[in-house]
Amino acid sequence: MTQNPFDALGGGGFDMNALLQQAQQMQEQLQDAQERLLEQTVSGTVAGGAVTVTVNGVGEIQSVDITAGQFDGSDSDDLSDLGDMIVAAYRDAKSKAEALANEAMGPLAGGLEGLGGLGGPGPEGGPPSGQLGF
Repeated sequence: MTQNPFDALGGGGFDMNALLQQAQQMQEQLQDAQERLLEQTVSGTVAGGAVTVTVNGVGEIQSVDITAGQFDGSDSDDLSDLGDMIVAAYRDAKSKAEALANEAMGPLAGGLEGLGGLGGPGPEGGPPSGQLGF
């Protein structure tokens, strides 16, 4: 007599179809959230608005705005400072994009971890939770 190892789960068996359907629904929800993030934008600003970098919800740069009259471009130190400010504004925008992504995908990522890390965000399936890897 062969004993079914899934009998211990209750209900007499393991419903693989239900698990696959749940995983497919979660994948669709995750894809919808990612599409919404592509449409949303956040901005990072430094030096009182001298430099503003706008990124979408997944961290892709959409624009860089530099206030007129702040930099003349003839001084190498001035240009170096400008470069540093662009980087700082990007980092500010990127952290806002990560927070936005955590809000949008947090519940979904938790569900994927509950399925044993099936390739979704989290310790077993990708970058650590809360980080998009950009």
